Amino acid sequence: MIIDLPSTTTSQINSKLVRLRDEGGATTLGRVLTLVIVTEDGQRTDAAIDAANDASREHPCRVIVVARGARKAAPRLDAQIRVGGDAGASEVIVLRLYGELANEGASCVMPLLLPDTPVVAWWPFDAPAAPSKDPIGQLAQRRITDSAAEKNPIKALEARRAHYAPGDTDLAWTRLTLWRAMLASSLDLPPYDKIIDAEVSGEADSPSSELLAAWLAAYLKVPAKRFKATSGEGIVHVKLDRKSGAVELNRPDGKVGTLEQPGQPSRRIALQRREVRDCLAEELRRLDPDEVYEVALKSLGKVVRGRTPAAKPAAAPKKAEEPAPKAEEPAAEAPKAESANGDAPKKAKGRAKAKAGS
Repeated sequence: MIIDLPSTTTSQINSKLVRLRDEGGATTLGRVLTLVIVTEDGQRTDAAIDAANDASREHPCRVIVVARGARKAAPRLDAQIRVGGDAGASEVIVLRLYGELANEGASCVMPLLLPDTPVVAWWPFDAPAAPSKDPIGQLAQRRITDSAAEKNPIKALEARRAHYAPGDTDLAWTRLTLWRAMLASSLDLPPYDKIIDAEVSGEADSPSSELLAAWLAAYLKVPAKRFKATSGEGIVHVKLDRKSGAVELNRPDGKVGTLEQPGQPSRRIALQRREVRDCLAEELRRLDPDEVYEVALKSLGKVVRGRTPAAKPAAAPKKAEEPAPKAEEPAAEAPKAESANGDAPKKAKGRAKAKAGS
């Protein structure tokens, strides 16, 4: 059920929610948190709401969507309440803010927060440089961003490192869960040699590739090189060098990965690129700071940018010419052997003159 409330106020929205609870039962008493989604008003707003609805089936919550509209319009608040089948296992409140209200999202959100429940803020697309200093970010215990969805993912990731605060996280890090699990489990099998080098290949603008290389550099304490993949999406290839042989995890098609390591048969692994709803549901499972993400984020400076080594040019065919003089040596010795015959030296001299002129 979808209820539209044009040109309304937060008190009228609360009153409508109370009436809906009285009519439909205690639907709001089982919520475990409040999820605040901050985005620009447009077609992508519904995509973020759909992802939150899917995540709410694992984490029942109240979803408040702050959709900022035209700044030059007259100040106005248009609300929409979604419950039942249109809201998954949650209740969705969409606040469309226009004019000066577009910059006052925190003031409109505060009266609608569930009491005594944690608050999680999510910027599905463009996020502020310092989420912890944003007015809505200051209301939240956890702040979720997605650098891969921004115009310049690598630059956005650098901004996350510069302005990190406990409670921050990024979905580019969440997409690494399966990769980190497979690489860690592969080192539990013999031979137990020390890793001496690490390489990560992926798209040039893949923030997940950057974070994976930084994680390997931080916890393995080895040089981690980051290469640009010539094909494939996201992370394509990871290689951990050891004296006994390399551990390699390759995913060229973005769906199925292949794990190869010494002494073990090649294994095919499901490594399909994760959807936003799956990453969001995983992040909502914890409300404490992610220390491992913090270490990886601060280790981005340890990653070495590399290029795919070019093929070595073919050596000059010197060796092919070396046997030639050896083959001619018997011909040069022939006049000495036949020096007893007066005609033989003359014939040899005639042959040498013919070769010199060819």
